Amino acid sequence: MAATQGGPEGLPDDRAMDFVLGFPTAVAPEYRNRSNLATSPPLFVLRVPAAAYESVVDRVVGALRASLYDNGKLVPYAHLPAEDDSALLSESAGIQVGTGAPEHMTPDRYPHFLVMRDLVSYIRENPAAWREGSQARNLRIHASEQRAKRGGVLGFTRMEGPDLGGLPGFLVGISWLSFVQRMPKWLWARWTSRKVVRGWLGAEPVAGGGKKLFRVMDNAGAVWGAQLKNDPNHEEALQELDRLLLRALLEDLRSPAVGRILPGRRRRTARPVLLVEVPPPGAPGALAAERFLRSLHRARATARPPGPLVVAVGRPSEALLEELGNPADSTFAQASLRLGQNDAAPVLVTFSDEAVAAPGLDLRKVDPRTFKANRMVPTGIVACVTVLALAAAGLVIRQITAPAEDHTCVGGTESVAESARDTPIPVDSKGWYDAAVKEIGEQNTRAERAAAQGRTVRTVVAFVSSVPTDENETRYDGTIPELRGIAMWQRKLLDDAVSNDSAVRLRVEVRPTGRAFKNAVPEARKLVAEVRGESHKKAYEKVVGVLAYAQSRDETRAALQVLGAAKIPTIGTTATADEMLAGSASLSYWPFTPANSTEARIEADFASQENIVAEPGTEASCSAARRALVIESSADLYSRSLADKFRADFPGTSQVFNFNQVGDFEPAPPTGATSVSSADELARQLCKALKAEPESVVYWSARARDFTAFIEAMDTRGTCISDDITVLGGNELTNVAQTGAFNNKDWLRLYYSAHRLPATDLQRVSDKTLQFVDAYNAFVERTTKGADPWIQDGHSAVSYDAFHVLSQAVDQARLRDESVSRESVLVALGGGVTFNGATGYVSYDQGNNAPPADKTLVLLRQLADRPETVVVCGAYKQGASSKAEGPPCAP
Repeated sequence: MAATQGGPEGLPDDRAMDFVLGFPTAVAPEYRNRSNLATSPPLFVLRVPAAAYESVVDRVVGALRASLYDNGKLVPYAHLPAEDDSALLSESAGIQVGTGAPEHMTPDRYPHFLVMRDLVSYIRENPAAWREGSQARNLRIHASEQRAKRGGVLGFTRMEGPDLGGLPGFLVGISWLSFVQRMPKWLWARWTSRKVVRGWLGAEPVAGGGKKLFRVMDNAGAVWGAQLKNDPNHEEALQELDRLLLRALLEDLRSPAVGRILPGRRRRTARPVLLVEVPPPGAPGALAAERFLRSLHRARATARPPGPLVVAVGRPSEALLEELGNPADSTFAQASLRLGQNDAAPVLVTFSDEAVAAPGLDLRKVDPRTFKANRMVPTGIVACVTVLALAAAGLVIRQITAPAEDHTCVGGTESVAESARDTPIPVDSKGWYDAAVKEIGEQNTRAERAAAQGRTVRTVVAFVSSVPTDENETRYDGTIPELRGIAMWQRKLLDDAVSNDSAVRLRVEVRPTGRAFKNAVPEARKLVAEVRGESHKKAYEKVVGVLAYAQSRDETRAALQVLGAAKIPTIGTTATADEMLAGSASLSYWPFTPANSTEARIEADFASQENIVAEPGTEASCSAARRALVIESSADLYSRSLADKFRADFPGTSQVFNFNQVGDFEPAPPTGATSVSSADELARQLCKALKAEPESVVYWSARARDFTAFIEAMDTRGTCISDDITVLGGNELTNVAQTGAFNNKDWLRLYYSAHRLPATDLQRVSDKTLQFVDAYNAFVERTTKGADPWIQDGHSAVSYDAFHVLSQAVDQARLRDESVSRESVLVALGGGVTFNGATGYVSYDQGNNAPPADKTLVLLRQLADRPETVVVCGAYKQGASSKAEGPPCAP
C-alpha cells in the first residue's frame, strides 16, 4: 500500500492514550519484568471507517510499525498487507518474523514452521501427484532436501563424493550415497517427525491419531491435492494449509520458554508482533487476510503460550466477526487492559470519523534488551563448567555405590477403606440447604435495615444448581458448601461494615438454575432484562455483580457469554475449564480457581514422575505411571477439556474411554476412544486394560456421579481388584470423596485435586485458612445438626474468597463512583485485587482477568478418615511460590 501523502499522522486519538502507552510495554517490557511475555495476548481488531479505508489503514499500520523499527527491526515482527487472495499469509508471517530481527534475540530458530512450509509447498506445487499413489516418501525426501539446502546440520549431504574409477569407485560411491547423503537425511526426517507430531500435530484433527509426520501429511495431502487440482484457489484447502502453517509458527514462537537460567530463555526480551491489513469484503486480498485471522483463532485453541501480539487493521466482514465470537465493540481504554491478558477473546475497537480526521498520537520506540554474543557462547561456557564439575564429582564419588531406587508410595500405602466409618456420613439434603439459604436471608434483612438508615447497599446474584433432592445428589453437588461460604463472607462483611463507613453492604439473591445448571442461560437472560430496567428499583436492589458458576458446562459457558455481553461483573467459583473465559465472557468474567490447563499439567507431571501406582503383587512398593487410562465424557465441557489437556501433557501412552450413562457422545470423543454407556462395561474394559499394563493410572475427568457408578461396578465385578488400583482425578471428586462413600473399597487408592490446604496440614496451612476452618465449623454447628462431610473440602472456602474478591472490587468502585455502577466495578477488577484469604494468597494481575496469579492447587490422597496432602502448588500463603516448590508445580 502506498504511503499516505499529507493528512494527519500518528495513531488516531480515539481516547487511545492508554493503548499508546501500553503497546510498547506489552511488546518489550523492562528486562526484569520479562515474565510478562509468558502470555498469548488476544487478537486486536482495529476497524477503520469505510470511506477512508486506504489512508487510515496506512496511517495506523505506519504508527505501529514506527514503534518497532529504527533503521532496522527492534523486535521480530511481520507486516502482512493482503493483495492476493491465493496467498497464504501464514507463510509470509513466518518468513518475515524470522528475517531481519535483531541478532541473538529469541526466537531465533523455526524448525516446525520451516518443515511445514516445505510440505505445504510440495502439496500446492504437486496437487496431481497423489494420482500415482502415496506421496509419504516423496514428502520426506523433499523436506529433507530443502533442509539440506538451508545448510547447517544437513548441509554436508549435498557434497559430491570422490571421483574414483573401477570397483573402488563403485564401492565408495555406494557408501557415500548411503552413509553421507541418505542416512543423515533419513535420521533427520525421523527425528523431525517425532518432534512435530509429539509437539503439537498429533493433537490436531488432521492427524487422525497418526504418529508419523509424513504419513499424516500424505493422507491430508491426498484430499487437499484433489481439491487444489480442480481449483488452485479452493478455499477450504487453502484455509487448512494456512492454519497448519500458522499453528507450526506458533509452536516455534512459544519455544524457548520465558526466564530461568538458560541463555536461550533469558533472551526472550520481546514479543513477536504481526500487523495484518484487512481489506473490505470483496476487495483483492480480503479472502487471504480473513483466512489468516480464522487460522489464528482456530490455532490458538491448541497452541500454548507464549504467543505473538497480533493486530489486524481494516474492515473485517460480519461473517469473520461472527466466527471470532462476535466481540463487542470496546474503547481503547478497555483494549489497553487486555494487552496483558492470556488467550482471551478477540478485542474489537472501531475508530470514529472524528478521530481519523484529527492529528494522532505517536508511539514510543520499543526498547528490548539486546545481546552482543550468540546464546551458544554462554551456553558453551556453562556446559564446560558443568562437565568439569561433574568430572570432579565423579572422581570423588566413583567408589560410592549408588543407592537403591526408591519405590516408596506417595501418601502411604493405605486405601480409602483404612480406618473407615461403618457407614457413609449421613446427609440432610434439604435441611442443610435451607439452613444456608436462611442464613443468607437473615443477612439480607440486616442489609436492608442498614439501607433504610442511609447506608450504601447493593445486591449480588449467586447462580447455583438446583436444590439437592436426596443424599446421593447432595454428594455429587457442591451447592451446599458453596452457599455456606457465601453466607459466611456476607456475615463477615456486614459485621465489619458496622465500623467501616466506606464499606458497601451486599445483599445476596440465590437463584437456582436447575439440575446440572440446565437453565443457566434463561436465568442469565432474565437477569440481564432485570438490570436493564433497574432504574425503577430501590438503590439496594441494584445488582453490582454475580457469583457463578460451580461447574464448567456448555450451559454455564453460554450463560457467561450472556452476562459478558451485558457487562455484568462475574466472579467464578469452582468452574475450571479454560474455555469458560472465551468470547464475550472475557469482558466481565474473572475466574477464581486455577484453569484446567494448569491442573492437567500438574497432574500429568505428578502421575508420570511420582510413585503412585502399586506394583503387581505388593501393596508396599509403588512406581510412576507409564500409561494413563483416561475416563472422560466428551459431552461435558469440563470433562473433555481436562482430559484433552492431561493427555497432551502426559509423557507416557494413554487410552481413552468415553463414558456417558445416558449415551450422549457428542461432540465426538478423541480418535481411537472407546465409547461406553454402561458402568459394568466400563469396568470390564478397564480391567482388561489394567491386566495388560498394570503400571497404569486411571485418570478420571468425568463427573462424580459417574465415578460412583464405576467404583461400585468394579467392586461388584471383582475380577481385577486383587491388586490396588490407583485413580487420579480433578476437583469434581471432592464432592463425593470426603463423604465416606467408598469406605469399604480396600482396593482403591484415590488422589484428587482441591483448592485449599486441609487444616490438618499444620506445617504449611496459613493462619487465614485455619481462621476460616474455625469459622466454618462454628457456622455448621450453629446452623445444622450431625457430622459434616465437607470439613476439609475446598468449595466453601472458594466461594468465601470469590465473594471477598467481588466485595473488595465494589468497595474500590465506590471510592471513584458513588453510584457504584457495574462499569466502575469492572474497572476496579481490572485494576487488580489482592488479599490473603481462606484458599491462600489471592492476587489478580492488573488488566488481566485470568485466574489469580499462582493460585493454590493441592493434590490430596483420600484416606477414609481424612485427606492426606501429597502435593502443594502455588501461593497457599503469602510468599509461597510454585517456582520455589519445584516439580510438579513449576512449569
